[in-house]
Amino acid sequence: MKLLRNLSRRKLRTVLTISGITIGIWALVVFGSMANKINALVDGGSQYFGNKIVVSDASGGSFGSAPMEVTTSAAVAAIDGVDVAVPSVTVLWDDELGGGFSVPDQIVGSVAGADKGHEDFVLNYAQGRAITEADEGSNVVVLGSDLARKHSVRAGHTIELRGVPFEIVGVLEPTLTAPDTTAMVPLLASQQLYYETLPPIVREQLEPADLISQVTVYPAAGADIEALAQTIEATVPNTSTLTGAEFDSQVGSATAIFNAIIIGVGLISLVVGGLSVINTMAMSVAERTREIGIKRAIGGTRRRIIQELVLEAGLIGFIGGLIGLGLGAIVVAFANDAGRESGTVLFDLTTGTAVTAVLFSTILGMIAGIIPATHAARLDPVQALRYE
Repeated sequence: MKLLRNLSRRKLRTVLTISGITIGIWALVVFGSMANKINALVDGGSQYFGNKIVVSDASGGSFGSAPMEVTTSAAVAAIDGVDVAVPSVTVLWDDELGGGFSVPDQIVGSVAGADKGHEDFVLNYAQGRAITEADEGSNVVVLGSDLARKHSVRAGHTIELRGVPFEIVGVLEPTLTAPDTTAMVPLLASQQLYYETLPPIVREQLEPADLISQVTVYPAAGADIEALAQTIEATVPNTSTLTGAEFDSQVGSATAIFNAIIIGVGLISLVVGGLSVINTMAMSVAERTREIGIKRAIGGTRRRIIQELVLEAGLIGFIGGLIGLGLGAIVVAFANDAGRESGTVLFDLTTGTAVTAVLFSTILGMIAGIIPATHAARLDPVQALRYE
């Protein structure tokens, strides 16, 4: 209560100082939450690509978007060092790509169990079940959590995928990565959907069952993944490969840039908030010079004077941090709610981010308060008592 009473002596100055810290922490929380979401997507991608090689057509376009013949999978499987080659199809949910940093809604089809136990990317089910090999030939789907929420459906309902009705047999638990925006279907169903997206001239030359968009390769134990990827490209015509190392290299630079922005926001809040606290505490010390002199004259130690003023500065930082966290949480909540309707969830406010923001602002205030507190502790008691 005493600390709050001291801060209330000059209400306007205290409010302005807290506002400066609040703005910095608000920005830190919002950008930090966005960084959390991006890092979760990147980590999920790194985990997915880490022990495998993804093979796609090298003709152009985005990775995995050009059609390949299903025979490519057999050609890849025959290469020494390849343990399992799984053909699959990836097709966009619709022809309109989402904006921002989110992964676009997509439909992915493959034969259940074709990886023969190699896939270690664990998916948990909030409702229903996984697709099985027995589902081949039927129109069933497992939806990611974002898709189920976006379309207000659950296991047992029916949903249209590119105009074709599918029975929902399962809904995934949130992963904060690509599966949240993915609809998983049997391979034959995805081939038919993919076939309908191709230009008529291409459809005339192929049958749906001949189509895939990529092959997921699980290397044999002890195989050199990078060398095997080069061998696949050299052996199988018109193919391009993507390994875990290449994925990390491609997305790592972009992630590093964004994380550097977060650090920059933190530094700005450090400078602005710190200078505000130093100014406020310096003025407070000047106004309370006689009070400090009295405390020193009746036996108050320098350590106690420093402790009192540093705690006062820390309280300023703590209050500013709480308000900044609250405002940031409101922005994140509203932005995510608005984005869910379009399937674009850009923020992930974690407990770690929230605690770090408040601790950061509190420690910032305490550090900034050390300079005026040390000056106050060094005041000569006699001169301080004479101060007007």
